[in-house]
Amino acid sequence: MDREKKSGFRTLLVSVLMSAYGPVILGLGLRVGHSTTQIADFTRRTAELLALIVALIVFAATNGRKAMDAAEKSAWEKRGNTFTGVIMCISGLSMLILSFLSTDTDKGNVIPALVIALLGVIANTIFWRRYTVLYHRQNNAILGVQARLYGAKSAVDVCVTVALAAVLVFPGTGVSLWLDRVGSVLVALYMLRCGIKTIREFHGAET
Repeated sequence: MDREKKSGFRTLLVSVLMSAYGPVILGLGLRVGHSTTQIADFTRRTAELLALIVALIVFAATNGRKAMDAAEKSAWEKRGNTFTGVIMCISGLSMLILSFLSTDTDKGNVIPALVIALLGVIANTIFWRRYTVLYHRQNNAILGVQARLYGAKSAVDVCVTVALAAVLVFPGTGVSLWLDRVGSVLVALYMLRCGIKTIREFHGAET
């Protein structure tokens, strides 16, 4: 694996390690808070962690074996990115159902989720820029998908931050209920859009 490919592998590895803390903290936070957006964000981050792990494995497999030809490499990348797309779609659908079933205005303590969302805005923006640079250098399909997803993740974390801040500032009110629901729907639609786009792209359909 040459220097550029090692840089891509390290970035993916750091992404996995930094993404691992989110589901853990949010999962613990669900013991004291049960905002719909918080639950949706937990589902999203867990799905994204699984997708990142698969992307890391595929990148290592396709760039670590000198004997792998272009067709085999393309097949690996297609399977890995399709898995990412499927995970995102399943999670998006589950969150849409959850957002419309929830009617409870008492959301509990959402501070842990709010802190994660704020950190997510910063971290995801950094990774979005990093993956964009790496993709332009290497033209690698795995890195290209990660660049697109991290750009969208940054925008979604802004939406999640606003929704959870509303729950914190206006606890137990109709305002917090509807903003919380809107936040979870935005997260769900983001996951569906990215998932469908990724699946179609790597199966030769127009995006």
